[in-house]
Amino acid sequence: MAAAVDYIPDKKPTANCSSMQQKSSSCCRLEGKVAIVTGGARGIGEAIVRTFVQHGARVVIADIDDAAGQALAAALACCYERCDVSVEADVERTVRRAVARHGRLDVLCNNAGVLGRQAPGDKSILSLDAAEFERVLRVNALGAALGMKHAAAAMVPRRAGSIVSVASVAGVMGGMGPHAYTASKHALVGLTKNAACELGRHGIRVNCISPFGVATPMLINAWRRRGDGDEDDDAMAAPSSCSSSSLDVEKMEEVVRGLANLKGATLRASDIAEAALFLASDESTYVSGHNLVVDGGVTTSKNVIGL
Repeated sequence: MAAAVDYIPDKKPTANCSSMQQKSSSCCRLEGKVAIVTGGARGIGEAIVRTFVQHGARVVIADIDDAAGQALAAALACCYERCDVSVEADVERTVRRAVARHGRLDVLCNNAGVLGRQAPGDKSILSLDAAEFERVLRVNALGAALGMKHAAAAMVPRRAGSIVSVASVAGVMGGMGPHAYTASKHALVGLTKNAACELGRHGIRVNCISPFGVATPMLINAWRRRGDGDEDDDAMAAPSSCSSSSLDVEKMEEVVRGLANLKGATLRASDIAEAALFLASDESTYVSGHNLVVDGGVTTSKNVIGL
């Protein structure tokens, strides 16, 4: 799963808050907080992990890519847990160990997800594969629900916490992705709102982020193989097949810019990480049940773009 270019950080300080020279009150926005980031080994998850660590959080990286996850954890002096989010025992163990290690859990970022197979036969509702549909929903929707369940159990006694899930513009409107993926992301947005209604009484905030296309290995791999009959386009499922070069990233970003309404800007993983940082931090203390759409106006200005 270790890609040649998984995440290209912006030119910002990467040291932990304790060693940063800036005295600004905004430089350590998660100081003292403990966070779990699922799917945190690469792509958007890696960007979120790096940003959280930069802002003082103690982060547990939860992923199924042991090599990439352990390497990132070693580089950032944080922890790695192998966790398949579709398996409840894995999720429960990850939360339990995080609390045992750090004494608390303040933030859960449900980022792990799969796009689903991209072979031509998988793109029509007329040829829907029930097993594949269920697989995508187990990871993207059930995985997030299990994360909320066990994170909330750790947060309720402290009457505080923030749960942030990474959804998609495919959860906002139709025509933005494969059927199973779109259904799973709509489910995640709805789950976020419902969980926020229940957990608000315990002081726990629940929000999600819906990005437009970010040039991650998962999206690059799917775009690169459109229509070639390859059924293995899930970056989570096939780490060895998902390496992407800087040229791949540039090409994917160019495609996204061409589809976007907002010109003069490029959506990157760091933008989603900054959104997650806001929702995880005390700066959003009165924000709950919200779907933060980070799409440069795409869902406002477009009807169907035919992804």
